[in-house]
Amino acid sequence: PAAPARAARPLPRRTPRRAGAVQALVLGALSLVGGARWLLGLGVLDDLVGRQLPWVPHTPWWLLACGWLLLGSAAGRALLCGLLARGLTAGLRPGTYPRGGAAHLRLWAAERAVAQFNLAGLLGTPWGRHYARLLGCRVGRDVDLHALPPVTGLARFGAGCAVEPEADLAGWWLDGDQLRLGAVDIGAGARIGARSTLLPGAVVGAGAVVAPGACVAGAVPAGAEWHGSPARPMEPEQAQAWPAPVHRRSRRWDAAYGVSLLCLGLLPWLAAAPALGALWAVLDLDRHPGLGRIVGQLLVLTPPLAVLTTVCYAALVALLVRWCSRGITPGFHPAHGRTGWCVWLVHQLVAGSRGSLFPFYASLLTPTWLRLLGARVGRSAELSTVSGMPSLLRVDDGAFLADDTLVAPFELRGGWLRLGHSRVGTRAFVGNSGIVGPGRELPDGALVGVLSDAPAWAGPGTSWLGRPPMALPRVAAQLDPARTFDPPRRLVLARAAVELCRLLPVVASAWLGDLALGALQFTVDRDSWPLSLVAAAVVATALGIVALALTTAAKWLLMGRFRAGEHPLWSPFVWRNELFDCFLETLAMPWLGSALLGTPMLVWWLRSLGARIGRGAWLETHWLPEPDLVTIGARASVNRGTVLQTHLFHDRLMRLDTVRLEAGATLGPHAIALPGSRVGAGAVVASSSLVMGGEELPAGSSWAGNPVLPADGGLA
Repeated sequence: PAAPARAARPLPRRTPRRAGAVQALVLGALSLVGGARWLLGLGVLDDLVGRQLPWVPHTPWWLLACGWLLLGSAAGRALLCGLLARGLTAGLRPGTYPRGGAAHLRLWAAERAVAQFNLAGLLGTPWGRHYARLLGCRVGRDVDLHALPPVTGLARFGAGCAVEPEADLAGWWLDGDQLRLGAVDIGAGARIGARSTLLPGAVVGAGAVVAPGACVAGAVPAGAEWHGSPARPMEPEQAQAWPAPVHRRSRRWDAAYGVSLLCLGLLPWLAAAPALGALWAVLDLDRHPGLGRIVGQLLVLTPPLAVLTTVCYAALVALLVRWCSRGITPGFHPAHGRTGWCVWLVHQLVAGSRGSLFPFYASLLTPTWLRLLGARVGRSAELSTVSGMPSLLRVDDGAFLADDTLVAPFELRGGWLRLGHSRVGTRAFVGNSGIVGPGRELPDGALVGVLSDAPAWAGPGTSWLGRPPMALPRVAAQLDPARTFDPPRRLVLARAAVELCRLLPVVASAWLGDLALGALQFTVDRDSWPLSLVAAAVVATALGIVALALTTAAKWLLMGRFRAGEHPLWSPFVWRNELFDCFLETLAMPWLGSALLGTPMLVWWLRSLGARIGRGAWLETHWLPEPDLVTIGARASVNRGTVLQTHLFHDRLMRLDTVRLEAGATLGPHAIALPGSRVGAGAVVASSSLVMGGEELPAGSSWAGNPVLPADGGLA
């Protein structure tokens, strides 16, 4: 594409060296909080078995209850997050700040603190609004908030507005060496669709609609309906008719949300109960064994018990989802009532399973798992980390749903909840982060590209790309059916054997938990609680480093060095690659990786995986699927939710190529760069934008859109 007619942007300056030191101190403080939660669990366990083990100290139950109220309950965690965020972001105002400066580091620390406590369960409940007020946001009556409010508190939610899941309201992004921070204003009765992004300074007028996946950089007029990236007015025939706004509240259903939050927190313990019972019987605690013997036996018993716990957790999730799905039917329903509660609970369970049961996804087991959740899935379908309402999802024979697809989601507006069936036809394809909305159908053989929407109407065999979607000519590759759609039994068995190894990172994570338990018990038996707290922080950090090292070792043992090329779905290369990804998402990220986002430590670890990253680069993402194929230049900025997508999988052929960001280049929030693309030195790609495969963006230029076009007027 031609370069936009504007002056070239200067290269960013280096991030101050003190930033890394400050971040290390913040991570150390947060590890103390994590250590306190570990010690709280250990105190409960010690009190339960203390009668059988005289050397185990007893902690008063009232003290454990107070600790749980503060660190374990949803209300306590929300209060702590609100206080921490208010303190860290006090005085921050809309404007432009240096990347890595004091203001940026305060914002980064506040976001890491909120992530430490995982408040996703509050979203969509009445307490989500109270949490937003704790942060300093102005929140009107009857707001339906299903996405995290900005930690800065720089947001206004008008009365009766609705914000759907995964909407980005953070109000900031990195543009080169500058942090652009602003407020977000959502008018009364407005609707913000799922996975949409409101950039700093975005204003959505009263009664306006921002469609799912849209990106708003300016002002949306009152009553207007906008979609796309960048957002623009909808065509009249695309607008969806909704009932008149009606907001109903019930104390009974508010109480149901509170009880549900408590039960969701207990769900992992219920899943672990059979394993704990078996462990109690095997360890023979009546003989008073020493700590070393208990830890040794625990390490031996962990593999079968970890599998048992995983199966029990999956069974509980499946039973709850199927039970709740009985109250989920297509049509319009009050957002607050039985159907609304069922939808919220199913969403929480399905979203949680994508993390806790990650080995189930992108595997031969995935169709069976989704069928257990209530979806209708045909033969030979390939499904990755799909999300949505399972009971409203239909996937026909041979269809392919890539990473992070959203199919059959719910929609909110004016106190109403809209649900609808979604169908992906025979041998149809939905690319990474694609959306098939409620009531939409992707016909047989059709394709929806990366970061794209399924159109309201599409013919069989058609291809669509972008937001809004546009038709593209495409000729499907003619490949060996034995390696794509119709594999022989020997390949099925071989793949199953490789995928069975996905239990390895699960067991490794459980083993790290055993070592943590033994180390903390040793310190609690010998030292005071304050010293034990420090020890817990040190142990958590050390084991997190071990998890990162194990993941690095798994990458080099399984994959060696990634190279550009092509591999059919039914090939060992693809299966081993998914196994490596399982180590990444199941072991590395939960233990330490997610806490390192935006730090030099993340860069060091990604380099150990093979990525080439220059000095001073700032990364808010770990999504570099094939690290050896990624080059990120010095002082580049890669924002949150961004994917350097080094492979594509349409036609069931994995095509790998390099992605290159030159020195000082910027990828905005939720942007994706496809294989073979290059972003020139100092160039900027705006939020929710798609850099097409093979595109080369000139140095110093600015780009926005899905797919990208020159941003002649600059970026918001």
